[in-house]
Amino acid sequence: ALPQLRGYFKAKAKLLGHENGLPFYDLFAPVGSCARTYTIEEARDYAEKNKHHLCHWFTVDDLHHLHRGGRVSATSAVLGTVLNIKPVLHMDDEGRLIFMEKVRGRRASIKRILEKMRETAIEPEKQIVFMSHGDCIEDAEYLASRVREEWNVEVVINYVGPVIGSHSGPGTLALFFLGTER
Repeated sequence: ALPQLRGYFKAKAKLLGHENGLPFYDLFAPVGSCARTYTIEEARDYAEKNKHHLCHWFTVDDLHHLHRGGRVSATSAVLGTVLNIKPVLHMDDEGRLIFMEKVRGRRASIKRILEKMRETAIEPEKQIVFMSHGDCIEDAEYLASRVREEWNVEVVINYVGPVIGSHSGPGTLALFFLGTER
């Protein structure tokens, strides 16, 4: 995972025009282009208007990382791993991690977060959908292809950050979109 992260930072530095590596102040800078520029007031108004509509559904591949973070018991982590149980999670309005469902198998968990988008997205065909993954690009590409196939939208895939990744572990896959409720 570390060589991939290093490669990501090198590519980001190049995109932002830095030849000697990525400076700290651009570590979290957005990368991409937009046909329109926004004033700070317009950006603030948009964020305020949509902050309770930003949905983030995700799943993890390994329950042991959730155990280390105190989210599940050791017994649940061991039994869940043996039974191939994958949680479907999301964040509530207060920023708390909520276990919504448990499904059997990785593909079932990916299918379920796609179904959550189908059930709650507001005009998904007009959105740019974001995803992040923890060293599971194949799963991210699979989910992105399903989203593109269903709504013909742009999907931006990025890595999970180091803080989230340390709690959720490799195999974390998240889908972000605007929905009727968080």
